[in-house]
Amino acid sequence: MRQHIFEPTILHHEPTPIPDKQNPFESMMARFDVAAEMLELEPGLYNYLKSPTKQVIVSIPIQMDNGAIDIFEGYRVVHNDILGPSKGGIRYAPDVTLEEVKALAAWMTWKCAVMNIPFGGAKGAVKCDPSKLTQIELEKITRRYTANLLDIFGPDRDIPAPDLNTNEQIMAWIMDTYSMHMKKTETAVVTGKPLILGGSLGRREATGRGCMVVTLTAMEKLRIKPRGATVAVQGFGNVGSVAANLLHEQGCKIVSISDISASYYNVKGINISRAIEWVNKHKLLDGFTGAEKIPQETLLELECDVLVPAAREEQITVQNAPRIKAKIICEGANGPTAAAADPILVEKGVLVIPDILANAGGVTVSYFEWVQDRIGYFWTLDRINRRLERMMRQSFDAVYEAAQKYKVTLRIGAYIIAIDKVAKTLKVRGIYA
Repeated sequence: MRQHIFEPTILHHEPTPIPDKQNPFESMMARFDVAAEMLELEPGLYNYLKSPTKQVIVSIPIQMDNGAIDIFEGYRVVHNDILGPSKGGIRYAPDVTLEEVKALAAWMTWKCAVMNIPFGGAKGAVKCDPSKLTQIELEKITRRYTANLLDIFGPDRDIPAPDLNTNEQIMAWIMDTYSMHMKKTETAVVTGKPLILGGSLGRREATGRGCMVVTLTAMEKLRIKPRGATVAVQGFGNVGSVAANLLHEQGCKIVSISDISASYYNVKGINISRAIEWVNKHKLLDGFTGAEKIPQETLLELECDVLVPAAREEQITVQNAPRIKAKIICEGANGPTAAAADPILVEKGVLVIPDILANAGGVTVSYFEWVQDRIGYFWTLDRINRRLERMMRQSFDAVYEAAQKYKVTLRIGAYIIAIDKVAKTLKVRGIYA
């Protein structure tokens, strides 16, 4: 008789080692291990859930505008599709690695599970520098990347979305390329599209709006009133600028903002509308006149009620965590806190809203977009925002309850909820052999 892998057994796997300098996948696994131990996850399930389902590397040859042929490397990692089609953005960056994409794909699995969305997790990337490419070259790279992944992408298989250095236009090219090969228009193959191609109202602001909702919910738990509460936002792209603007509208005082070019501080509060106008005109914050310029690393260590790291991974480390003074950290970026810094923040009493909850507004409204595309009926912005707020608050409350029950941080509480949901679903579905 064949042995069933789901026989109850005590977990004896070796925890993932935590080196001094972690890559994002190791950082993700460090948290995964803690939650898996608390759930007493069986070894078979542990190995299944930590391992990506697919890792694809593609070569992208294109003819550049000057006539030369250049080769770019692309990735797509499907971490898990137990809950439904895999979902995750595509980033364009010169320093992106397969390990980074693996971590981001896994985070998407846990993010969708935490939010009760019927998607698995995936992520994609192309190793390139968009600032050095023309619009025509970007389009060629995007279309060839899509064509190379036709067997992976699909509205019922794997659904891409925008991420770092990608936007609505790039999603439009993906949708068009896929549709041309399928011989029919498939708007649901990708989210984050322009409205005219089946995009959703509220999608661009969704991640920042979700950050605002969970930040206000956390402030309620700590009895911090929004009016006059001080906020520092690292990263002034789509997520950071929207979160800053919406928190400002709720009465918070945004005392510091930054992007890759510069950091600014104003104890009286920064005029966020002016800062957004400046970036729209000049592309970067550098040169903004509404605040005092400060060293980049200073922002994270400012005295404030709320810190929103909305830039890139591994910004809060063992080196700077002891100097962080915020009461609440809302992780607008993916993986902004190194795993080794977690215990330091716990000791300091900082309430960290983890990335897989804090920035889940984007995938939630992407889910709304996918649903609208499939039914061919589109909702009002008010309905989208109300549904997003309800789901974000429900998920925050569930994570908070799990953290209280297991006497752990919100991050581990979120991982416990996510891993438990995916593991239970896998048990019911079984392993096809």
